[in-house]
Amino acid sequence: MNQLRIIAFDEQLPEPESSRPLPERVLSGDPQQTLWNHYSDPSGQFHAGIWQAEAGAWRVQYDEHEHELCTLLEGRVRITDGLGTVREFAPGASFVVPGGFCGIWENLGRVRKVYAVTALRVAGEREQNQDKS
Repeated sequence: MNQLRIIAFDEQLPEPESSRPLPERVLSGDPQQTLWNHYSDPSGQFHAGIWQAEAGAWRVQYDEHEHELCTLLEGRVRITDGLGTVREFAPGASFVVPGGFCGIWENLGRVRKVYAVTALRVAGEREQNQDKS
């Protein structure tokens, strides 16, 4: 019988992980970030949880095989793509950041979101990464 269980975010509180964007990517503010990762699949290619960050703007670059679904719980986000197209999202909004996306992520105050990220590994990339170790 299958022993997998449903992961309910309100039934657990994982240890918070703190970080900041790399200094050379920060354009304004001090966007300190806290992550509560509620789930990672056994392969390490899918993660889901809660992310929170303070006001600020920074350059983002998603790997080609890294896709993120976001649902905002709190705050407003302004995202500018490489062509200069600007999108703003408010609490309740859901959106996908596709793999390979490059642009600017700006928090217009404290932001809290639910995230689901898939970062697929391609067989050739896995072998190349092992060669680099």
